[in-house]
Amino acid sequence: MKKICYLTTIKDSISAFFVPQLNYLSENGFEVTVISDRSLQYSKKLSNRVRRIDIDIPRGVSLLGTVRSITVLKRIFKKERYDMVQYSTLNASFCASIAAKLAGIRIRNYHMMGFRYQGFSGIKRLIFRSIEKLTCDFSTSIECVSKGNRQSGIDEKIFKAEKAVVVWNGSTGGVDVKRFDVSKREPWRKTIRDQLGIAQEEFVFLFAGRITGDKGINELLKAFMNLHIDAKLVMVGNQEGINTINAGLWEKAIANENIIIRPAVTNIEEYYAAADCLVLPSYREGFGNVLIESTCTGTICIAADIPGPSEIIDNIGGYKCRVKDAHDLRDKMRIVVRNRQKHIPIDIANRVALYYNADTLNKEILKRKQKLLGL
Repeated sequence: MKKICYLTTIKDSISAFFVPQLNYLSENGFEVTVISDRSLQYSKKLSNRVRRIDIDIPRGVSLLGTVRSITVLKRIFKKERYDMVQYSTLNASFCASIAAKLAGIRIRNYHMMGFRYQGFSGIKRLIFRSIEKLTCDFSTSIECVSKGNRQSGIDEKIFKAEKAVVVWNGSTGGVDVKRFDVSKREPWRKTIRDQLGIAQEEFVFLFAGRITGDKGINELLKAFMNLHIDAKLVMVGNQEGINTINAGLWEKAIANENIIIRPAVTNIEEYYAAADCLVLPSYREGFGNVLIESTCTGTICIAADIPGPSEIIDNIGGYKCRVKDAHDLRDKMRIVVRNRQKHIPIDIANRVALYYNADTLNKEILKRKQKLLGL
């Protein structure tokens, strides 16, 4: 039985993206191990066949922490003698790619979810680009979550074309059609709207994700405040980058009775169903999982015309807006409101299931692993 190890910096990445494929691989001829931080909150979702090893890999720049992590991982890899090590998230991937090479792991597979350096400038951009480039150099294969992600890496000379692929139609782990179930749209919609004090007939825009500047929050707030249409904006996510949002704009948002701000939730599928349109005006995304999740519940989307989100919209429908353009975003929001009767939830959900169903993606991931291992 071949041994595969998946590794990320934090357990949230495992929980959000990889559990279905880990369980599927463990059911289909692989001995699977997960290495992540010391939180076991995701363990109940994992099959008992999946082994867990917990270590702390530093987030951000930490020379001492990085050296320590590489040393610990090298020791684990040499002891376990995995046939393949797969890694995601920047720091975990950098440490694991080096440790796996030093430990003599033959197949070092980088699951690339996006380029973090693209959100930086100056020396910080140079440092993070170098980390990305070195990770790719130490890896024997690269799996990109979108075609745009792959093309960007080729164009910016992060890796060579022959080294990188996109599995099936892309995404990190596809969409779970059982969780994001369009048949539950109406009861979810009523429950959440009642909780938030929103009338059932009101038009609701939703943003779901980190509330920070590079997610396009400044443009979203400007667009909504200049919409001059009777509508609500619900924002759900951790406020990780309030300092990157225009202070005056944020104060107006807090005071605006038509803008509802909530922290991250565990029942995001119900919020998707409660909305009429999800908006993702992000400056950069590896893929954009919120787009396929919300669409699976029958909610139409607006996304910035950037690699990743743009190809999702091309595949499943929706609207694109120019990146960092609040005026164009406002215009697209007006169009969505005007066309609300044309958006049929079941048709929207069926399109996303055709392209990004997690069950189908898991089968393609299994084929990919078998090919890499020569099975």
